[in-house]
Amino acid sequence: MSLKHQFELLAAYNQWMNSNLYEAAGQLSAAELAKDRGAFFGSVLGTLNHILVGDILWLKRFATDPASLDALRPVAELQAPTRLDQTLHDDLSCLAEQRIWLDRLIINWIAGLSDKDLGGLLSYRNTKGVPANKRYSSLILHFFNHQTHHRGQVSALLSQAGVGIGVTDLLALIPEETPA
Repeated sequence: MSLKHQFELLAAYNQWMNSNLYEAAGQLSAAELAKDRGAFFGSVLGTLNHILVGDILWLKRFATDPASLDALRPVAELQAPTRLDQTLHDDLSCLAEQRIWLDRLIINWIAGLSDKDLGGLLSYRNTKGVPANKRYSSLILHFFNHQTHHRGQVSALLSQAGVGIGVTDLLALIPEETPA
């Protein structure tokens, strides 16, 4: 399986898990969504906002690469979040709407990348302005891993609130194959 195919699988997993997470979060009241539960970003809503903030920051960086500019232009045109704990939306339905839009964009962006694109370097500055030059494919892996990390936190927060999200394993999306 090529690296690109693996990233396509991660993009599909990202969309699937976000859909499941938002559906489960929708079972909570606005007060329960915003309740500080002691997580890194406080609440379910705070953590969902952080995932979106992180995605936007990374996608804006990826958009500086010529291979990604066209696919990520809509994100490049967004105002950059100013803090990792920034609340982009204090309403779950508005947050979910932007999440759905962004997940479709991520799938299309990954589908348009080539193996050559994935092998290149990306030069960027982190949120503190520190310059970095790192392998594009490794940064995409970090991008998906960051989402998974924080979705795991949201899953735990939802569980504490009495809401389950069902299967969360990537294994659920890995297709069965016939041995050669």
